[in-house]
Amino acid sequence: MRAVALPWGRSVFKATRRTLGVSYPLGQLPLHLKFCTHTPNNCRSQEKLKLNKEEEEEEEEGDRKCLSLKIERLPRKESVGTAFRSWMGEGFPIHRGDVFHAINRLRKLKLNKRALEVMEWIVREKPYRPKELDYSYLLEFTTKLHGISQGEKLFSHIPLEFQNDLLYNNLVMSCLDKGAIRLSLAYMRKMRELNHSISYLVFNRLIILHSSPGRRKMIPKILAQMKADKVIRHVSTCNILLKIEANEHNIDGLIKVFGDMKRLTVEANEITYCILATSHAVARLYTACEAFVESIEKSLTGNNWSTLDILIILYGYLGKEKELETTWLRVLELPLIRTKSFIVAIEAFGRIGCFRRAEELWEEMKLKKGLKLIEQFNSILSVYCKYGIMNKACKVFKEVEKSGCKPNAITYRHLALGCFKAGLTEEGFKTLERGINLTISTKLRKSTPWLETTFSMIEILAEKGEVENTEKFFEELRKAKYTRHTFVYNTLIKAYVKAKIYDPNFLRRMILGGAKPDAETYSLVKLAEQFKV
Repeated sequence: MRAVALPWGRSVFKATRRTLGVSYPLGQLPLHLKFCTHTPNNCRSQEKLKLNKEEEEEEEEGDRKCLSLKIERLPRKESVGTAFRSWMGEGFPIHRGDVFHAINRLRKLKLNKRALEVMEWIVREKPYRPKELDYSYLLEFTTKLHGISQGEKLFSHIPLEFQNDLLYNNLVMSCLDKGAIRLSLAYMRKMRELNHSISYLVFNRLIILHSSPGRRKMIPKILAQMKADKVIRHVSTCNILLKIEANEHNIDGLIKVFGDMKRLTVEANEITYCILATSHAVARLYTACEAFVESIEKSLTGNNWSTLDILIILYGYLGKEKELETTWLRVLELPLIRTKSFIVAIEAFGRIGCFRRAEELWEEMKLKKGLKLIEQFNSILSVYCKYGIMNKACKVFKEVEKSGCKPNAITYRHLALGCFKAGLTEEGFKTLERGINLTISTKLRKSTPWLETTFSMIEILAEKGEVENTEKFFEELRKAKYTRHTFVYNTLIKAYVKAKIYDPNFLRRMILGGAKPDAETYSLVKLAEQFKV
């Protein structure tokens, strides 16, 4: 194993905000997806080529019938009026549904300036009589681009008949998007005076803005105000609360929120069960995780790609190869397979030891998607390094250098774990040093791949009784609240037992850290007591 030459040793590790009340018939939302499956070859018959040409013409015809695409494809300096005139010139009237579809598309693409131009044109030219939703869109994008003061000025000039619940709620949301909490609360007071109902989306946004540790104590007051305003708690509100607890690795808090949902008769959806299942999988509570996975399957609505991705991850945790393969086949039936889906599938098959299947998906991803992201390389590296297969990991790392992608901190952390697994401890620490100067965001430090890779290194070091290094990595996990899981503290105590060192503060430190001692904890403490001086 020590003969492996390491290439870096020589020279070289969704709450989506929506405008309230948007609804439109599905028939007015033409969406044309183009696929590139097989390259045409010279053996195809003329009939087949003719059929392909007809299909392309149909797609182009479909594009011409979509107002949103006309607006999206406008040159940067071209006025939206050009798209509208072209649309009308082709004999199509400007329907409200087409405009709303275009606005939602532009928002998704973050083309806020273009969206504002569309609404200004609609209000100015009046192809149809503007209503409250049109003015709500205008208010939203004006505030986004020109600030709250311009939004307030616009609000005061909107006809009084449209200054209703919808417009006030969107004004409050616009203020919250800019972080103006006090101003938002003032408008909410005014809404109560005018007897306007406040949307649950406003309270959702308030909770998100108060989700940081320093502000979290305000959340119960927000929920109490929500109840006082007779706003029924929505499932999305509960999902936000669940996610906050999940990010803190607080299983007790998670179960409490889920219990509140049942008490308030809030019906859980697939997102709810995804959060619950993932949190229990990370906490290694696999029996509960399996029960929630069954609930996901029952509540699954259609083929939602994000839910299928989570199911792939969960089946990887549970070691269910058959279910994992079945879920991947469902992903293949989707009109578009995302790179992210390939990444999670490679990692999931690697987690359960199916190296050949993971490699097949890696080759398929290279063929269909190309290798443009470091996350793609990290997925297969995580598979090899998890089991210490460093000869293959080194080959992948060389591919990273050739591809032009830059290794990030998680790349080097995977490689360091691989070195530790292969018994190359010194090389492992050198690899970690290579990634130490790279920018590491708080989000990355708290991400599950980072935490689980770090814990895997702690397990190896604990077995060797390396208390100092174990404590160093343990501190990283403590800052991310990952040490709330009992198995993390048990591994730390194991390091002390292997090193024949006794610390009288084991249990006190563990309980204050938010973890609950279990039978293994007490057994390890008992073993450590024999090393009392």
